[in-house]
Amino acid sequence: MEKIIRHFKGRFITGLFVVVPLGITIFILKFLFNFADGILGTYLDSLLSVFLDNPYHIPGLGMLTGAIVIYFSGALATNVMGTRIIRWWDQLLSRIPVVKSIYGSSKQLTQVFKEGKSSYRRAVFVEWPRPGVRAVGFVTAEVERQGEKLVVVYVPTMPNPTSGFALFFKEAEVHDCGMTVEDAVKFVVSGGAVVQ
Repeated sequence: MEKIIRHFKGRFITGLFVVVPLGITIFILKFLFNFADGILGTYLDSLLSVFLDNPYHIPGLGMLTGAIVIYFSGALATNVMGTRIIRWWDQLLSRIPVVKSIYGSSKQLTQVFKEGKSSYRRAVFVEWPRPGVRAVGFVTAEVERQGEKLVVVYVPTMPNPTSGFALFFKEAEVHDCGMTVEDAVKFVVSGGAVVQ
């Protein structure tokens, strides 16, 4: 009997290690699909209800429409007239108080991806939140303030690397951690379980 219990327990645990990552992946992909589809999907459903007596939701129609809008925006932006319209649009949005900060930040973020640059230059150790404790961080910039060279280090929170703290350190306070940026991201996302 004990052998049968061990057998089932072993297979069950092995099955968990197979199913859980797959389940999380499916959950995240489903969430992203529903989010992307829902941006235009609700408006399209309302539009269809005007033309059809018994409208129903068509999954993926919002994403398809979004892809078409993005394509035509790209086509517009690559000709002379479109470039002028986009420049005028940028100037207009940069004059509206709250919108200009959101639009400007979004534009800078997309520019980073467009140019193919990684915002994380290297992975490092810094003493944070107190001396004697080392945290993994990512160097995002180097600046000079009042004649002193400072390094901007983004210290992410675990296991969600999209939230964290942007901190200024002196160059001498930043130490090489011996991990690539990719390995350090894996370390953070895994909560320290994956160490290279």
